[in-house]
Amino acid sequence: MRLADLAWPAVGRRARAGAVLAVPLGSTEQHGPHLPLSTDTDIAVALCERLAAARDDVLIAPPVAYGSAGEHAGFPGTLSIGRTAVELLVVELGRSATATFAHLVFVSAHGGNAEPVTNAVRRLRAESRDAYVFVPAWGGDPHAGREETSMSLAIAPQRVALRDAVAGDTRPLAEIWPLLLAGGVRSVSDSGILGDPAGAHAAEGVVLLDKLAGELVDAVDGWVPR
Repeated sequence: MRLADLAWPAVGRRARAGAVLAVPLGSTEQHGPHLPLSTDTDIAVALCERLAAARDDVLIAPPVAYGSAGEHAGFPGTLSIGRTAVELLVVELGRSATATFAHLVFVSAHGGNAEPVTNAVRRLRAESRDAYVFVPAWGGDPHAGREETSMSLAIAPQRVALRDAVAGDTRPLAEIWPLLLAGGVRSVSDSGILGDPAGAHAAEGVVLLDKLAGELVDAVDGWVPR
């Protein structure tokens, strides 16, 4: 199911049969003192894996692990390429991919990428390229809280340091949004967490990942019927 594991003749055969290429889009950014910098990328990959398990016509491209994450500047390890670069990257990647694949879906699991990726897909579609974007969304904590911690425990528990998990800023996102725009996450949370990881559990993460994957599968089925 992974594009990078195949040689080009095998890719050509899959593409001619109408394969859908799924591209996980994530970020390399702080997720509190207890989650890895790859959290958003890990979630995007996990959703693509579930999509490929549900549809045998799906190939998973290598993930794009850099995104627009300037709001997390000031925390060591955050690597942001900004909105303009994300949009250009997705446009050029989409142009290249659709030279081989008839259908291309981007699975974008980092909130900061939503606008530039949506703009890029709109541009690709204006060029008559069959591109689609899926942005998973869940309620609850906005960043590195219970939901993301639970999903990370389901994906790679050995990389989650629960002993270091602390409560962050638990105010509603709408209330702190102006502060985030002005000063980034550091201005409201010393830990980098928006929410509270307390109570996170792998079982809850599996349920949430399955729910999001179901929404992804339904969206792709509606776009490219099996």
